[in-house]
Amino acid sequence: MTVKAKMTVDKEYKIGQIDERIYGSFIEHLGRAVYEGIYEPDHPSADEQGFRTDVIELVKQLRVPLVRYPGGNFVSGYNWEDGVGPVSERPRRLDLAWRTTETNQIGTNEFIDWAKKVNAEVNMAVNLGTRGIDEARNFVEYCNHPSGSYWSDLRISHGYKEPHKIKTWCLGNEMDGPWQIGHKTANEYGRIAAETAKAMKWVDPSIELVACGSSNRKMPTFAEWEATVLEHTYDHVDYISLHTYYGNRDNDLGNYLAQSLDMDQFIYSVICTADYIKAKKGSKKTINLSFDEWNVWYHSNEADKKIEPWSIAPPQLEDIYTFEDALLVGSMLISMLKRADRVKIACLAQLVNVIAPIMTEKGGEAWKQPIFYPYMHASVFGRGTALHSIISAPKYDSKDFTDIPYLDAVSVHDEDNEVLTIFAVNRHQTENLLLDCDIRSFEGYKILEHIVLEHDDVKATNKQNRSNVVPHSNGKSKVDNGQLEASLSALSWNVIRLGK
Repeated sequence: MTVKAKMTVDKEYKIGQIDERIYGSFIEHLGRAVYEGIYEPDHPSADEQGFRTDVIELVKQLRVPLVRYPGGNFVSGYNWEDGVGPVSERPRRLDLAWRTTETNQIGTNEFIDWAKKVNAEVNMAVNLGTRGIDEARNFVEYCNHPSGSYWSDLRISHGYKEPHKIKTWCLGNEMDGPWQIGHKTANEYGRIAAETAKAMKWVDPSIELVACGSSNRKMPTFAEWEATVLEHTYDHVDYISLHTYYGNRDNDLGNYLAQSLDMDQFIYSVICTADYIKAKKGSKKTINLSFDEWNVWYHSNEADKKIEPWSIAPPQLEDIYTFEDALLVGSMLISMLKRADRVKIACLAQLVNVIAPIMTEKGGEAWKQPIFYPYMHASVFGRGTALHSIISAPKYDSKDFTDIPYLDAVSVHDEDNEVLTIFAVNRHQTENLLLDCDIRSFEGYKILEHIVLEHDDVKATNKQNRSNVVPHSNGKSKVDNGQLEASLSALSWNVIRLGK
């Protein structure tokens, strides 16, 4: 039996222009993300600053446009001043968020240097847990003010004459979470975020600010938190954040692959809440979304309970990803592209070693996890305009979801290069899916490539064999008279690229 699905893609059915920052990522001072991840001075590939060039090359393959830094839970106890100036004079601090010791060998300036090497902007977070307005405005002055003031001249004395011109700033992290250092109520956070935002923008009016949304959709204060925070901050911020992680703890594949439907609903709910405050305030301004933490995260939970407290850069949150995880990551990317009109920033959490597409061995190689591939394909080929794809496909039900389409897909039109890309996941566990897609508005377009990520073992990883879960370009698809016919194998991630 072959499952059949129909799809219509028309260049006039536009969702919106995709902001390239939707393919951002995240580096926190957590585990081996920084130390032994991006920075390992005695590694054979290390450059003059101690950064691993093998990791830099893999990040460049992903074309990551934006990296959030330095946290995460870490930022709520971080003094940014600890990470600037002569390295030999920097203090060691206890990081209460992850119960480790932070050496501060890498700080703001070094990280910005690294970001330039990978061609990424920095999305900088300020501490609204233990700190507030004063430190945040000073931080903006240090990073962005040209010269002639205390903090800008201090930056110059540290060897950075030109301002860093950091555009995007996060006003704290997950402040609704009781686990957060300096946890606040929505009113407490909304007030401090609004006043901090005002001061930061008085220092540099060109910056964009992200207010903290809920830590996840299941938080008891979800939606009420967003509404209250935006009541306070609406006039001063540009984005509200979303965070979500999924896992297959029950080993229920059908239910697991449907979790992107939860992400769809989460995005929709936050858009509705933001627009409710817009209506209430009679504002002309629209608040967009920054999905600045998203991924699969559950494999490493047990191992993390055994870490020795106050050690330096222990292996924390080192999920080893499977092929089934890559399928869900593909669907999560599709979910965000379907709302590219409102999701303007997103950060896969995280980039190296910590719940990451890239893993490193100390002194050894850097390697790609299965989730590396859908993330890379979306980032490299998903630039342009997201299109509404009209889909008709058979559905199934699972423990937590009903009416789950076997076909999950979105299309992207790169007008500049005249390329249409269809990203598609076949969620069916046993059957190929025959896709019949009407592309009449793309006259003269032919198949350029049909990339497939598939594997006969959903639990397959790349830990022992680095080329175990890797894509191939032997996908079965053809175009005839404005109709695309494609065979999507059971449990597969597909990238179908068409052009003239």
